[in-house]
Amino acid sequence: MKTLPRPDLVLIDLDGTLVDSVPDLAYCVNQTLEAVGLPPHPESKVREWVGNGVQRLIERALVGHLDGQPDPDLYARAEPLFLDCYAHNASRRSQLYPGVREGIDWLRGQGFKLGCVTNKSARFTEPLLRDLGLWDDFGIVISGDTLPQKKPDPAPLLHVASFFGVPPGRSLMLGDSVSDVKAARAAGFGIACVSYGYNHGLDIRIAEPDAVLDSLAELPRLLPTEAVTPA
Repeated sequence: MKTLPRPDLVLIDLDGTLVDSVPDLAYCVNQTLEAVGLPPHPESKVREWVGNGVQRLIERALVGHLDGQPDPDLYARAEPLFLDCYAHNASRRSQLYPGVREGIDWLRGQGFKLGCVTNKSARFTEPLLRDLGLWDDFGIVISGDTLPQKKPDPAPLLHVASFFGVPPGRSLMLGDSVSDVKAARAAGFGIACVSYGYNHGLDIRIAEPDAVLDSLAELPRLLPTEAVTPA
């Protein structure tokens, strides 16, 4: 595996990187579809649709495709149903990916500054992180509605770098999607992606991140254990 320069700050995406949240999302998608008189979708299909926020997920579920827009009146009926369902189900079926706990513990043991940056709304992000035992691992959590901008805009990443007083060039983003890669590149961060996340069924290597991990447990191989002093 390629070794990356040791950063001072590591930011980590939530859905598709730390947590497999699709089981809860798929449950709420199908509860919503049933309520508006539409047939359900298999979890495998919902898995291809996540990664661009709740609104886009609802739209895709209503039309049954990655692209396209539903009838506005249908969407207006479906959105509050989904949001109410997800508010009560954000962490009932979701689980940490294998290696996440080991990877986080290693990062903390190495003294990295840690932040979580997600496009998920705070009303869902915070309970999910708390319920899965991750909340206390991060010095700051930026949700999709914390700032006016969200990924792929670089603003959330730059906000956290400023919060910690770390230059972007000494910062690394860990994510799973093209959105994470675009945000990191625009912010001047390094970017490593996991191979298992939500990227609409496409191999994340197509987006050319600096490195690809199969598990966060591989982080000790990715990042040097000591900063290298230039000659």
